[in-house]
Amino acid sequence: MDNILVIEDDRDIARLLSMSLTMEHFLPVLAYDGVSGLREAQQLLPALILLDLMLPGLDGWEVCRRLRSNPRTRRIPIIMVSARYEEQERVAGLDLGADDYVAKPFSTRELMARVRAVSRRLRSVFPDSEHLQRIGDLEIDSDRHMVTMAQNPVHLTMMEFTILQRLAQEPGRVFSRNQLLTFLWGEDCFVLEHNLDVHIHTIRKKIEADPSQPRYLQTLRGVGYTLKYLPLPERA
Repeated sequence: MDNILVIEDDRDIARLLSMSLTMEHFLPVLAYDGVSGLREAQQLLPALILLDLMLPGLDGWEVCRRLRSNPRTRRIPIIMVSARYEEQERVAGLDLGADDYVAKPFSTRELMARVRAVSRRLRSVFPDSEHLQRIGDLEIDSDRHMVTMAQNPVHLTMMEFTILQRLAQEPGRVFSRNQLLTFLWGEDCFVLEHNLDVHIHTIRKKIEADPSQPRYLQTLRGVGYTLKYLPLPERA
């Protein structure tokens, strides 16, 4: 069973999440402040972190920032849980490296659906795909969970890596937002399309020399996204 770290200062909410995760056959580990949560994450290396933002001592923003800057914890999926659900807060959380963002008061059923979706992604295997995929100067190594661009490492979160890997499995295929949302979170989970758009935007910033004129991760307005290599035009 997978360990899931819950960093939540409200002990009633933490106990509720612990019971819900146990019923889903996960092993919950609880931390009630940012410092102890960060320590547990670094020692335990859990399969997933449920991270409250308004924490005493070290807030959730800083916890997320430190997790993403540490090579040992960089790829651990993070679902932020916050009482604030303004668009700028959600975008800031996703830009910081969170895989998902859930507002309080939340539906336990929906949150568990998102947790299950993350667990499915971590176990997903695509037998027809090669472990090493190359598109132009972009290289994706599924076995080692590594991405390089022109032989330079690209540091992606688990969610970003999963999106890029799925697109790379069928280069040139256009995936609609609904297709990607279903693949990432499942049909039983409601997630705003904007959450996906933020992840795409972040991936593009990391792999494109000029994100305003992408040569790899293309957007087809009103349709969806595709990954293909567009060579630079030859100079006359």
